[in-house]
Amino acid sequence: MEAMRVSFLSTTPSLVSLAPLPVPDPSLNPISTSIAAGRSPSRPGAIRCSSKTQSVGVSSQHGFHRRDVLKCIGATLGLELLASSGSWVEMASAADLIQLRQRSEFLSSIKDTLFTAIKGNPDIVPSLLTLALNDIMTYDKATKSGGPNGSIRFSSELSRPENKGLSAAVSLLDEAKKEIDSYSKGGPISYSDLIQYAAQSAVKSTFLAAAIRKCGGNEEKGRTLYAAYGSNGQWGLFDRQFGRSDAEEPDPEGRVPLWEKASLQEMKDKFKGVGFGPRQLAVMSAFLGPDQNATEALLVTDPDVSPWVQKYQRSRETVSQTDYEVDLITTLTKLSCLGQQINYEAYTYPVRKIELSKLKL
Repeated sequence: MEAMRVSFLSTTPSLVSLAPLPVPDPSLNPISTSIAAGRSPSRPGAIRCSSKTQSVGVSSQHGFHRRDVLKCIGATLGLELLASSGSWVEMASAADLIQLRQRSEFLSSIKDTLFTAIKGNPDIVPSLLTLALNDIMTYDKATKSGGPNGSIRFSSELSRPENKGLSAAVSLLDEAKKEIDSYSKGGPISYSDLIQYAAQSAVKSTFLAAAIRKCGGNEEKGRTLYAAYGSNGQWGLFDRQFGRSDAEEPDPEGRVPLWEKASLQEMKDKFKGVGFGPRQLAVMSAFLGPDQNATEALLVTDPDVSPWVQKYQRSRETVSQTDYEVDLITTLTKLSCLGQQINYEAYTYPVRKIELSKLKL
């Protein structure tokens, strides 16, 4: 407080220059006349506030407005408080940067593990996509329950008709989880995160495979093509949604259609029920069962969905696939957060402190 008092007093001389200068008048006393003429008075200027007979905020002829003085006091105190809190702000910023780096490094390792697992078993890709979608589609908009919470891992939910054939995908993720947890410094990865990032890796693998095919099967050229024309940078928002919580029990039955047997109207109704329309239904066709071509053959019969299906089919024939890839990434990102409160400090851990006194120099 002593420092703040000194700082405020140091601003006082500058306040005098803010006072309105009176117009020279012979009837004024010499001090006032010298002020008006621009000469320094023989004594320091005094701060005078309005008298009780004047309106609030209006000063006497040679004084300050009260609000001007109060503003200056407030500004000075505010600046002092900001200056004194600088070290705390720097410490908080440093802590945030450390956590961001920890999460980024951990996520990068997770992606490497998943990419390796999928590359060794490419036939599992359709099941991983459907697994992620079915975990998402238990979301109920009315009750804000369900969603991508990893509940599909429970055997009673995995054994439901709509999840038939997905146990191999869960087994692959169980093995990947063991490896990921072995090198995690911030606790085990949640199944809800694992399932969604496995879907991301599966999607990326399909785009990379398409680029390799366009290069005549040359993997090196395909990777170069995808790096140059792909939309990998669009995953930024998806990557930030890292910190989902796992459900402790299976989600209610009857919320997810059996995609390969569902009618077109059932599909539209389900997507509408979670806040999405024909465009999102069309772009997620690869997630709707094991056969994307069969799914799109059904979707194209609907006048609302057909234009989008055709748009994405044309986009997949281009070198960049931009329209299809960007919309797919955007839709999956939105779906993968339904009903979830993301913990942005998940998987972080305290940095070990170094005791300088114990260092041998």
